[in-house]
Amino acid sequence: MSLLDKLFGRNRTLTDLNRQELRREEILLEKQRDRLFKKVEQITADKQRIFQQGAQQKAPELRKALAMQFEMKNQEQLMAARELNLRAKELMTVSRLRLLKETQEAGRSGGRLNLTDKDVARMSQWIQSDQVSGDMYRERLDTILELGAQADKDALAASGLGQAGAEVMNMWNEMDRGAIREDEAFTKADEALRKRAAAEGDV
Repeated sequence: MSLLDKLFGRNRTLTDLNRQELRREEILLEKQRDRLFKKVEQITADKQRIFQQGAQQKAPELRKALAMQFEMKNQEQLMAARELNLRAKELMTVSRLRLLKETQEAGRSGGRLNLTDKDVARMSQWIQSDQVSGDMYRERLDTILELGAQADKDALAASGLGQAGAEVMNMWNEMDRGAIREDEAFTKADEALRKRAAAEGDV
């Protein structure tokens, strides 16, 4: 059962929750996401170990048994990855709504919190869909909440991520695009962080 269904099941919507309640949901989802992340990492390591064992074996019977283990681990990984994707989308939803609550309570302009049943039904469908990636979901969610590009900057600030952390994020994005190698990205990020720390020390 998804988070949205769970909340509606107790006759409450996400927008009925106050900032503190949204933060509690956010913490729970963060723990679930981190647990799933570790599970996916462990399964990946198990698959690598099984593959290496198979490469070292010459007996067809043993290789077949290891191939079956690999197949089972792969299915387990797919299921865990799907659940991780769900939790990540739910976490994104709660974080966005908490950000909206905070900005509105502070008197700053923001998006809308008056979600309709139709809005929630669409969000639930997108959360459950494997075809909707995290980036796609964020764009669609921001459209419903009427959040613009400023939402990402506000979310980054609210998360406590400073300029140094943002620099690391930029390097990772460059790596994702294939514009830079991992070792080169690390060196650049490390140098940028050291320069920034030195500059702040001179102030």
